[in-house]
Amino acid sequence: MEQLFTIFISALLVNNFVLSKFLGICSFLGVSKKTETAKGMGMAVTFVMLLASVITFVLNKYILINLHMEYLSILAFVLVIAALVQFVEIVIKKTNPGLYRSLGIFLPLITTNCAVLGMVNINADMGYTFIQAIVNALGAALGYTLAIVILAGLRERMEENTGMPEAFKGLPISLVTAGIMSIAFLGFTGLVG
Repeated sequence: MEQLFTIFISALLVNNFVLSKFLGICSFLGVSKKTETAKGMGMAVTFVMLLASVITFVLNKYILINLHMEYLSILAFVLVIAALVQFVEIVIKKTNPGLYRSLGIFLPLITTNCAVLGMVNINADMGYTFIQAIVNALGAALGYTLAIVILAGLRERMEENTGMPEAFKGLPISLVTAGIMSIAFLGFTGLVG
């Protein structure tokens, strides 16, 4: 149980995919203008990461390794992720059209979101058990969601700031803010061994 907690906290805070590993930056910066949109993207990425973790674990352990075809893992993982993202896109389009429109191009980009692919590759490379892979995926997904929602909240507050120099408005201040968040998350480095 302690090992699972360590994996979870490590993926959530210490090795946060966005702020420590710099994976998933495209959607992190692109969808973090409004907190509602950021929460929606976080939920979508969480769903895709968890399902991708389950499916790729089974695919890797019982098919690719048994057939000595580990060299096809990235291709197989990308295909699984692409199929899951298409499923998520259809579900969001039907259940929440407003969120679907606000996510825009960034929803299909979850397919190429290197955080999702990075997570399933880390699970395979670390040789995690099924439960460890799920815990790692949950921690990574919640870490991504935490980072994007924090940035969205900060960006909303900065939009209200009328005293900001024109050169800093928009993406420049978002990049500075993301850098400061990354430095802040370095404080978690010694939390787990």
